Amino acid sequence: MCGDSNPWLDATQQRAWRRVAAVIQLLPGALDAPLQRETQLSLFSYMVLAMLSEAPGHTRRMTDLASLTNASLSRLSHVVRRLEAAGWVSRQPSPDDRRATQAVLTPAGWDKVVDAAPVHARSVRELIIDRLSDEQLAQFAEVCQIILDALPCDDRLTALRSPLADRAAP
Repeated sequence: MCGDSNPWLDATQQRAWRRVAAVIQLLPGALDAPLQRETQLSLFSYMVLAMLSEAPGHTRRMTDLASLTNASLSRLSHVVRRLEAAGWVSRQPSPDDRRATQAVLTPAGWDKVVDAAPVHARSVRELIIDRLSDEQLAQFAEVCQIILDALPCDDRLTALRSPLADRAAP
């Protein structure tokens, strides 16, 4: 099929692609809405806090955090500025490289992510996990990995491609 000279998708391929495209377009909003409503956090802000909560010392270099959240440094800096204003994150120079900046989850930020995590987990369960059998979930994870492996890697999402990304949250 991959070597097929026909550039068009057949009906089955088109059906699959349109469903993937719909999920890509609709899922972020469906995950964002309950977080916004119940915790006043966007999905992206939650992901920033969550990535910090999982880091040793609740600290990450901004460049690493941008990679883990698949964001530009500009977008991440804007969001971290808002999280900083809320008292959930602080920024400081890296002790290893004074040119680099680290984001640090504050105790209030820890409380916020702990408060928001069940809302996010509930949404993920309702929208994805609980709708699939264990076998389907394993297949879904495999299919997603195949697609991730095919995507160009420019050092963003690198962490999501590693075995460590498969570990469960504490």
